[in-house]
Amino acid sequence: MTALTLTPVRIRTRRPVGVSIAAGFLALVVLAAALAPVLAPYAPDAIDLSASLAGTSADHLLGTDSSGQDLLSRVLYGARSSLVAPLLLLAVAALLGVTLGVLAAWRGGWVDAFVSRLTDVMYAFPGLLFTVLIIAVFGTGMTTSVLALGLAYTPTVAKYTRSLALSETRKPYVDAYRVQGMGGVRICALHLVPNLGRAVVGYLVVLFGEALMSLATLSYLGFGAQPPSSDWGLMVQEGQAAVVQGAMLPALVPGTAIAAVVVSFNVVGVWAADRLGREG
Repeated sequence: MTALTLTPVRIRTRRPVGVSIAAGFLALVVLAAALAPVLAPYAPDAIDLSASLAGTSADHLLGTDSSGQDLLSRVLYGARSSLVAPLLLLAVAALLGVTLGVLAAWRGGWVDAFVSRLTDVMYAFPGLLFTVLIIAVFGTGMTTSVLALGLAYTPTVAKYTRSLALSETRKPYVDAYRVQGMGGVRICALHLVPNLGRAVVGYLVVLFGEALMSLATLSYLGFGAQPPSSDWGLMVQEGQAAVVQGAMLPALVPGTAIAAVVVSFNVVGVWAADRLGREG
């Protein structure tokens, strides 16, 4: 009589409808940004003063700004910088933050104390104020804004990585590799950091919406993207003057785009972070 063995069945949870809608919307935004030269009816910097502050029409589906520039075209082209810049920002924060977090957890002692105090000092300054101080020294522009905000986000990523790495360093496989004579750098680079990868990536997805909003804020304040860029934050700032004249579209269209993308990334990010954290 043969024994009956039972194999565990992995139950897949269905993706929530809200997450599916948000993910579909983000996919459309990314596709529209990639195909902007094909989809945009006009060049983003094409000026037509005769169509200044025109409302929605067959020629201008989302209206125009004070210079007669087509808002649909500008939003499509602006999606490129508005999506790529946060990725670069988080790449800088991840490179520095993960390195500091793993170093603090691995070495412990005075190294951990030094890194913890360093991140605490950076936390003492509001992120936007810290960024503005750096921009005041090195000048305005999107490149400076990305690097400055990358530094501002570094302590957040470092603290999160350190908390994960502290528990990871206590696992048996770390001692096993040490007994085999493997150095600390190799263990961290080949095993420790990859094992933290899922959770860190999930956390970065959650931060993406906040990073996008931070960059848009800097552009709105005049520290980030500069004219004639069609960055969404800069478009809101340029369209603000038209609100006084009763034209809402120049500020409303890019503002709505920012809000919709940020909310969608937050919805997808929280779900992705939860899934990646459980699978990790």
